[in-house]
Amino acid sequence: MRGLLATSIGVTCAASLALPLTPSATAVTARPAPTAETATSAALATSPAAPLPGSTQSLPLTPLTRDRARAGASAEQGVSRRDVRPFSLLGIVWDDPDAELHGRVQVRTRDAKSRAWSGWQDVETHNADHGADPDAAERSSGRVRGATAPLWVGDSDGVELRVRSATGHRTEDTARGVRTAASTAPLPAGLSLELVDPGTAAPAPAPATRALTSRAAAPGTAAAAEASAATEIPALNREATERDLLAHPGAPLSPGQRAAKPYIGPRPSIVTRRGWGADESLRESGFRYTTTVKAAFVHHTASGNNYTCAQAPSVIRGIYRYHVKSLGWRDIGYNFLVDKCGTLYEGRAGGVTKAVMGAHTLGFNSNSMGIAAIGTYTSAKPSAATVKAIASLTAWKLGLFGGNPNGKTYLKSGGGNLYAKGKNVRLNVISGHRDGFATECPGRQLYGKLGSARTTAARYQGR
Repeated sequence: MRGLLATSIGVTCAASLALPLTPSATAVTARPAPTAETATSAALATSPAAPLPGSTQSLPLTPLTRDRARAGASAEQGVSRRDVRPFSLLGIVWDDPDAELHGRVQVRTRDAKSRAWSGWQDVETHNADHGADPDAAERSSGRVRGATAPLWVGDSDGVELRVRSATGHRTEDTARGVRTAASTAPLPAGLSLELVDPGTAAPAPAPATRALTSRAAAPGTAAAAEASAATEIPALNREATERDLLAHPGAPLSPGQRAAKPYIGPRPSIVTRRGWGADESLRESGFRYTTTVKAAFVHHTASGNNYTCAQAPSVIRGIYRYHVKSLGWRDIGYNFLVDKCGTLYEGRAGGVTKAVMGAHTLGFNSNSMGIAAIGTYTSAKPSAATVKAIASLTAWKLGLFGGNPNGKTYLKSGGGNLYAKGKNVRLNVISGHRDGFATECPGRQLYGKLGSARTTAARYQGR
């Protein structure tokens, strides 16, 4: 197992929330000017640190069939069984981000310790529903590639892959009458297998920096230096959360909320990017924001459930590297992640209290946030801890922007396969990915738990 979660430490409420939270511009590309934000999770994302080890191996796929006709159509490609450098997560990428892989992807891997080969595992091929909106700068960078979902396989040093194109039938009207012929969809061009070593987590901070005082951290202060080493934002009860928000003018509360008792859930504990070991040299510099957070989209990573909770930070580092180095995204796509034990993690950099634009729900990344449950929940049921954590996070984060978890809201589509660009769509404030895009995500079992998450989140807000 590559990298355990570093020892969690505290960040004071004042240090984590004393910052401007609602930028006026829809997209902010420059790094914010030095303010109290340097003491928040945005600062944690930019704190000086030695580069963290980790790597990506790219293996081009080659035809596996001897049938020239099928090989010419690229009907079956793969990677022959071979030894490789250690890796723990894999995925398949191709040149055109708008192309889809119609077929079946299967892989087997060799355990680095036992030297035993696994059975064949399926890789989720439908991943185009994630990513930046069609007209976003992140999408048009020229670096974005098509890809499958990532698959976590644990410490491995051998691999074998096969990709088979989907076959169908077509009707042909010939001189001799109508006949049915088999058809094979060509595979996307430029297929390669990406083998990701997530590296190891940064060492735990020295004892002197494991706790912050109650003073607000400002640039140049000892508190700011301490905040840069923080690995966890601690939980607050509801009363303390409300007191802290009302005490800070930068909190995104409307005048009406400030005049009345705000509906905000207690702040949950959140492992920071520093806590899960993000290598900040991988992502693009600067942050991008939207104006508010009106809705939360719930996802699953479709990366499999064969991980322990102690491995969750390694899984996230693997997904982060896959999103950035293999898919060409500016950062990890999700705003938050949650493991099967209910631990919450900061995703895309920019500040956990801010309206950070993610790349999670194609067409609906503006004015929303994405929460990904680590695992595959099509047939497997999510744990009660996972569902509770989703409720806790949405009660707090949506509450910062006046959102009712049991309510409805409108978002303008940026374009997708369900809603045309520019259409105002009425959605649940807590929605599943499939509500904004025709996809199986977040899996049938997790999607079925969203009603419970909405009710619980509303209760946490005191509604």
